[in-house]
Formats: sequence, C-alpha cells, structure tokens
Amino acid sequence: QVRLVESGGGLVQTGGSLRLSCIASGRTSENLVMGWFRQAPGKEREFVAVLGVDDTSVDYADSVKGRFTISRDNAKNSIRLQMNNLQSEDTALYYCTAESSFRMVRAGTGLYWGQGTQVTVTP
Repeated sequence: QVRLVESGGGLVQTGGSLRLSCIASGRTSENLVMGWFRQAPGKEREFVAVLGVDDTSVDYADSVKGRFTISRDNAKNSIRLQMNNLQSEDTALYYCTAESSFRMVRAGTGLYWGQGTQVTVTP
C-alpha cells in the first residue's frame, strides 16, 4: 500500500511560479514511477508529467514543456513539480500518482493517487 500526500498549491499571479511536492509512504519513492495529473473545473483529468524509477525516463504534456520540471528527492521520499511561468489555463487540482509501471502512470491508470492540491493562477 502506498499513501501519497501533495502540498505546495496556492494562489499565484500569471507568470509566477509554484513548487508542488508529493510525499510517498508505504514504499520508498525511488522504487516507484511517479507523476502528476491535473483536473480543471468541468474538464477531464489530464496528464502533466511522469518520472521513471531511473530518473532518466521522463515525459511532459506538450502544454507544460519548457515551463514545468519534475524531479525526485529520495532523501525525502518525494517528488516535486516546479512550475514556472504559470498561466490561467494551469489552474486546476493537481494530483500525484504512483505505480511500478511507467506506462500505467503515464496513462493515468496507476493504483495510487493523492487527494490533490489546488493551483489557482490569477490575472
């Protein structure tokens, strides 16, 4: 069993930055593929970023490439999502997800999910 807890969301102006964190318990994060999804009001949940166990396998949604960076902190058993140059369309509830399979995390079919952290970008 893996428990995921996100933090770091908040209110930020357009062009600003936020860093989200997701702490895993139950299994060490270094043995898990971990990723981020988001869901805006009235929209389906969408993929944001995924990081493989080896930290060299990584993928981003086209909409966030060049602005968001996913990384792992094994000492803290967590992953982070550094979000720069935030835009109004980035407003969403951001979820952390984890699984042993890169394909499953990328597809959003992993077993483990956090409760989400809200990111709101204002004009």
